[in-house]
Amino acid sequence: MSTSRTVDRAFETALYDTADDALDTAASLLAADPAADAELAARGAEFVAAAWRRGWQPADLVRVVRRELGPEHVRSVAALIRAQAPRDRPRGPRWAAQLDALPDGAAPPRTDRFSHAGAVLELYRLLLRLPALEPVVAEEAGEAGEKAGGGREGRPESRALARIRALLAKAEATGYPQEAEALSAKAQELMARHSVDEALLSAHAPSPDAPGACRIGVDPPYEQAKAVLLDAVADANHCRAVWNEPLGFSTVVGFEADLEAVELLYTSLLVQAEAAMTKAEAAQRAGGRGRTKTFRQSFLAAYAHRAGTRLRAAAEAATADSGSAADVDLLPVLASREVAVTERLERMFPETTTTRLRGVSDAAGWTEGTRAADHARVGRHRPLA
Repeated sequence: MSTSRTVDRAFETALYDTADDALDTAASLLAADPAADAELAARGAEFVAAAWRRGWQPADLVRVVRRELGPEHVRSVAALIRAQAPRDRPRGPRWAAQLDALPDGAAPPRTDRFSHAGAVLELYRLLLRLPALEPVVAEEAGEAGEKAGGGREGRPESRALARIRALLAKAEATGYPQEAEALSAKAQELMARHSVDEALLSAHAPSPDAPGACRIGVDPPYEQAKAVLLDAVADANHCRAVWNEPLGFSTVVGFEADLEAVELLYTSLLVQAEAAMTKAEAAQRAGGRGRTKTFRQSFLAAYAHRAGTRLRAAAEAATADSGSAADVDLLPVLASREVAVTERLERMFPETTTTRLRGVSDAAGWTEGTRAADHARVGRHRPLA
């Protein structure tokens, strides 16, 4: 029997039948034919290319494989993505950054061919059944296609974003809440000013930017509260977020500078929130309370609510100051960009639903989460000396 036929028979047996004995039968076929390994890897690269055509990205594949399968499968999909990368067209810095962030694809020593073949088939079975996603990167080649997928994504990182990134890194690292508060506040102020600068530049450009989109992972546990936090950060930075609970991510729609701000600030606030939550929970447990799950859920929900309120206030104040300093009326510019973002969102997601946040029933968790958000607040402060 030819190597290709061996793989075909294994796929016919395992990929279209969810029974465990079908998987074992197919794994036995592959284990008995060492020459099938190269063909099996080539088929895996085809599955990855098909996922790209259905709107998936490298980080998306790694995320769903990690959620549904195990570490061996994550290593395998990372290796497949790296093998496929040289055949792909350039897709912008965000895609390249996802490739750079792939987990180690080196496989550990195999115990036996049968187990390895079974794991590969489990991975391919998952890849085969992935649904189509709303595309966030344009598939058309050339400058026009890149613009439709995110406008200014091809430029190098600005000095403002580099400074924002440094401020947030310091906020995450410090053990002093007041210092973290001041650093986060300065970062949000710079984000708002940077957004205004980008809006004015685009408004006067011969070919104004179009809004793009990106996906940001929302990982368990307590993913509902985390999705609310991401939504609040997106709203404060002129973006809109739609949460896909089954697949563990939110799609954020907005202009490129604002998308970068949302990614940076959400990640930083989540790190700060989890550190504060762990500290507050330890104090609660020292006092004899043990409702860990409800405490954490309520803590993060309160944190998201409070942080969102303060983010919006800080962004509005910084935007007003920027407009006054530039002696321009920003309202028409910002209004037109809000309309563009809404139109892009509605094209991508013609139907959305709202979800009630569950499990927010611990008063102490809510109180501590609100207090932690106050410490991480992003109101206006004088910069640190």
